[in-house]
Amino acid sequence: MTRLTILEYPDPRLRTRAVPVAHVDDSHRRLIDDMFETMYAAPGVGLAAPQVNVHIQLLIVDVSEENDQPLVFINPKIVQRSEVGTMREGCLSVPGFYEEVERSREIRVAALDRHGKAFELEADGLLSVCIQHEMDHLNGKLFVDYLSELKRTRIRKKLEKEQRQRSPANAPRAPAI
Repeated sequence: MTRLTILEYPDPRLRTRAVPVAHVDDSHRRLIDDMFETMYAAPGVGLAAPQVNVHIQLLIVDVSEENDQPLVFINPKIVQRSEVGTMREGCLSVPGFYEEVERSREIRVAALDRHGKAFELEADGLLSVCIQHEMDHLNGKLFVDYLSELKRTRIRKKLEKEQRQRSPANAPRAPAI
C-alpha cells in the first residue's frame, strides 16, 4: 500500500467535481486500500478521492476508535435526511482548523461497496456528519464554504502562509563556495 498526498486548501483541484465510477475494478480497490492507509496515518476519520487528486465518486470512512470499521462508498447518494444539527468539524485538506457546521443529524445513503455491490446505510451522529462532509468533497465543496467570508479568508491566508514556509524554495541553502 502507498500513502497518498492529501491536497490542501486552497488548492483549486479540491474544487473539481468528481465523476461517477462506471465499473468497480481492482484499480479502485487498490486506491481504496491506499486511501485507508493515508487516512489512518493522517490521522482522520474520512477521506474522499478528490482529496488525493483522484476525481471519482469514492469516499472512505472509519469513525471507530480502533480503526476497525472501514466503510467504502462509491457513487453515494443521500436518499433520506432528518432535521439539521450543528457539529464541530475539521478536514484533512484544511489542517488545524475546526468550526461548527450545520448538517443533517441522520441520513440514509445508497452507494456501491468496494466490490461494486449496492447497499444502503442509515447513519447518525459522527458517521452521518462524516459521510456528508466527504460527499461535499465529491462536489468540489469544503467545510469552509459553510463559514463566513471573513473566517474563510483568515483560514486561506494562514494555510497559504504555512504552505509557502514549507515550500522547497524557502529551504535553507548551503553556502556557495
